[in-house]
Amino acid sequence: MKFKKTIVTLGVAGLLLGSTVVFSEPGSESDPIVSLSYLNIKLEEIRDYIDEKLDDRTEAPVAGDALVVVELQSGQVLEGEAGTEIIKRSGEAVAIASRLGGLSDVTAGTDIADGGNVPTNHMLIVPRSDGRGIFVTKDKTFVMVRGAYNIR
Repeated sequence: MKFKKTIVTLGVAGLLLGSTVVFSEPGSESDPIVSLSYLNIKLEEIRDYIDEKLDDRTEAPVAGDALVVVELQSGQVLEGEAGTEIIKRSGEAVAIASRLGGLSDVTAGTDIADGGNVPTNHMLIVPRSDGRGIFVTKDKTFVMVRGAYNIR
């Protein structure tokens, strides 16, 4: 008798579980289904999003990333903002300093004071945006600059 009750109980439990599977609607909240077409649509949206972000990155150059060659004439001043890098390639120029100091010559490991000669092929860094830069004393002086600067 116990054996029959166990079989009947298992049979009823099996019917209840089976009816849940049979009568549940595919794709409902209780049984979510993701179709291949849905995945393809979402993957295409992700690809488009990534392509758009990559295109934006390559089309919008970041200011100050590249060294720019600048030709200066005698009497011109190249004034750099904080962090601007200057390398004099040819010609002659002197440093313009402020009351807080001069240009940082990272090649020589020195500070170039106001009126000091700017050496050729030395990297100079403008430490602050306080009017520091170089004054050109010879026509056709070429410098390479990275960062924000003004010529006057």
